[in-house]
Amino acid sequence: MSTLWSAASNNADTVPLTTREAASGLLGSISLTCWIFLLVPQLIENYRNGNAEAISLLFLFVWFIGDITNLIGGAWAGLVPVIVAIAVYFCIADGVLIGQCLYYKARNARRSSNGTVSRRRSSVADAPDPTTPLLGRRFSDAGRRADADADEDDMLAKIVEENDVGRKAWVKNFSSVLGICVIGMAGWTMAWRTGVWKPAPVEEVDGGVDMAPGAMVLGYISAICYLGARLPQIYKNYCDKSCEGLSLLFFILSLLGNLTYGAGIICHSTEKNYIVTNVPWLIGSLGTMVEDVTIFVQFRLYATRDTVTPAV
Repeated sequence: MSTLWSAASNNADTVPLTTREAASGLLGSISLTCWIFLLVPQLIENYRNGNAEAISLLFLFVWFIGDITNLIGGAWAGLVPVIVAIAVYFCIADGVLIGQCLYYKARNARRSSNGTVSRRRSSVADAPDPTTPLLGRRFSDAGRRADADADEDDMLAKIVEENDVGRKAWVKNFSSVLGICVIGMAGWTMAWRTGVWKPAPVEEVDGGVDMAPGAMVLGYISAICYLGARLPQIYKNYCDKSCEGLSLLFFILSLLGNLTYGAGIICHSTEKNYIVTNVPWLIGSLGTMVEDVTIFVQFRLYATRDTVTPAV
């Protein structure tokens, strides 16, 4: 996301605002807004569930490394202060999410170990007595059949309820995405009107952005981390055959942020030097979109399976 906001220079006061520059600025601002709010849905989801079992810690740690290398690379390249500040925010937000996940894992592990004895005692108490009269057993069998019929009714009610919840979630996610876009566009408009954001001169666009080789290497490392981070989460979802506990909005914002960022770079310029300069960030943003789509497919596949499979 760095070059979208670092392209403007102090001598760009008289540069006209072209359609491509405006589109690049709008897309970059929407992308930036997505990243700012990205982790909030998953933090809320973990808090509501009281656990973070659905999140792969390896996913978070690799992503954290990607954000750290992005921060160091941005500072090394001498990018504008707002970009470095946002990179710092990403690292802090990652640390908060990782800390939350570790806290819930440790807390629930203690509760699980403390409740082992009581669960064993209750299972022994619930075991059938071999001396129970046959008449009592017949009544018990009849009760179990009635419970089975009630379970079928409950399952149908659950399916209807899940469909209703699904519609509400769709409306919530759509409203959130729309709000993110509105905030991003409003932010860019204010930045442009106040002179904080300015279109880049033609010679800067054509020539790309000078960047230290070390910063470029860190950019590639960051891109590799972003590409590899989602693979442990995809594998965990596959092994669990479930995405329960994951926030769909979290991945929607990730996809939207990557899409608008990559599109913003391309709108800014398609000159060879500029594209080459931005290859690490293009790889990191557009490449992860494929993995985000894979997670969307898992959400749909496993949600359908959970709905149609009777509870045992």
